[in-house]
Amino acid sequence: MGHTVLQAEGIGKHYRLGGIVHNTLRDALGSRLRRANSAHGGRKGFWALRDVSFQINRGEKVGVIGRNGAGKSTLLKIISRVTEPTEGTLRGSGRVATLLEVGTGFHPELTGRENIYLSGAVLGMKRKDIVRRFDDIVAFSELEQFLDTPVKRYSSGMYVRLGFAVAAHLEPDILVVDEVLAVGDMAFQKKCLSRMTEVAGEGRTVVFVSHNMGAVKSLCSRAIVLDHGRIEVDTTPDKAISAYVEATWPLRADGVIAEDVERVGTGDALLRRAVVQDRDGRPTDRIYLGERFRITASYDVRKRVEDVVMEVGISTPAG
Repeated sequence: MGHTVLQAEGIGKHYRLGGIVHNTLRDALGSRLRRANSAHGGRKGFWALRDVSFQINRGEKVGVIGRNGAGKSTLLKIISRVTEPTEGTLRGSGRVATLLEVGTGFHPELTGRENIYLSGAVLGMKRKDIVRRFDDIVAFSELEQFLDTPVKRYSSGMYVRLGFAVAAHLEPDILVVDEVLAVGDMAFQKKCLSRMTEVAGEGRTVVFVSHNMGAVKSLCSRAIVLDHGRIEVDTTPDKAISAYVEATWPLRADGVIAEDVERVGTGDALLRRAVVQDRDGRPTDRIYLGERFRITASYDVRKRVEDVVMEVGISTPAG
């Protein structure tokens, strides 16, 4: 457990907004120089990550959480060597198996069987090792009857099944998994989480991005919260989840909804205030099982609507 397998020091990743088509080598070289200057000058671009430092030891199960656009997927791409950081360094040791998105590393024209060997080769496995684990991969994916079908005919769920089965069974030193598991059904998600626990139990390292707080809490021994490209919290899953939930839904004592909170919907009616009151009508921040309570909500109605329906969801901080 004490051996470091990943160490990040001041990692930053700058992306330039927009794209340019290069017709000549001179254009491409000139653009590369301008891009380097704009990265340091901060013009026409943004920092997806900035000053990110951490250390991960062998056998750790680390969750990475944060709202959309926080920099989670960018960090995993740097860990997986898919992209290089603009600044800072990442040192790693061992083979990394990655599942960042549906179909990563697969060739659509090849069959499931052929893609198992292709993906294994990309991960640096010898053919004899792939053959040795082949039956386990197929059994885990539950796709035996579709094994000789080109994967371009697979559903997104089938892609994930095969992709995760390959990544998790080719004995990686570091297994990196993005939110891609959300595509699979509940039974398969549970199976994948169980497999990741087994991988970590074998002394390997797991880095797991998810919006499923329950999965992070049950799988991980540590969690990192990213916000606007920076590490806000690096602690136990319980403390990290609490910090993330409070930052994601910053409900003030007076019930006023913060302006920068993430919203969904058409915007025809905008929720401005939500106050929880106890049975005596007093504002409260806690409800006890079996007690009556009231929720009072205030909206800005921006467009004439026939009906307004308010839905109330109740969940634990773990989701």
